Amino acid sequence: MTMDKANLLSSDAGGGLTAHRGHARRTPQERPLVFASTASRSSRPGEPAPERDVRLRPASAPAFGKHEDMNTTYEIRAIEPEVLDQLRDRDDAGNPPRLLVDEEGGSPLRCCLRPIRPGEKVALVSYAPLRRWAAATDAEPGPYDEVGPVFIHPQPCQGPEKKGFPNALAGPRRVLRAYAPDGRILGGRLVEPDPSGQTRPAETTLTELFTDPQVALVHIRAVEFGCFLFEARRPG
Repeated sequence: MTMDKANLLSSDAGGGLTAHRGHARRTPQERPLVFASTASRSSRPGEPAPERDVRLRPASAPAFGKHEDMNTTYEIRAIEPEVLDQLRDRDDAGNPPRLLVDEEGGSPLRCCLRPIRPGEKVALVSYAPLRRWAAATDAEPGPYDEVGPVFIHPQPCQGPEKKGFPNALAGPRRVLRAYAPDGRILGGRLVEPDPSGQTRPAETTLTELFTDPQVALVHIRAVEFGCFLFEARRPG
């Protein structure tokens, strides 16, 4: 591997994480619980103490809630073909793509949602997933907009081989970030792998997130570097 590529790539133990030697993004923290008493005053001597109602923060900082009657269907999205064509010319940072041959392979392709094969030609580009989604939905992500490195094919390709959750990119550890229809971040979940391999924690967590009616979009990201892998949206 060349020194230039070594500065661009870092692989984890589970098939590769695309990253550069930049700043690792922090995982969104769990929202603290707010304890509110159901009584307006403390109890008198000899009376039982008032019950405490455990609540999450109000709508100004929404949290996830599970609604059994909600439609939890979602669509997994790779980067759209027309967006890929634009990125192959100029990426979302205004730069031309960086072309290379990945001799080792393993890092995720965001056009096909599979790992790069050893010796495969790829393009490294900057991509702003939330900005692209917002442009198509009239959302305004504002400060939540971010740009990061992703690998794509340098020429048009067939895209993902099948629909549904790309288990080849499930990885050992993932962060799932949920967003509201207006582009605000709602929160995140850190997903650890199942050592037995009998369950799919990332896919299960994604389904759980979409039981919240506030969730319109979920980004699936690598943990160590925070790189975007793919997204899930409500259909429609």
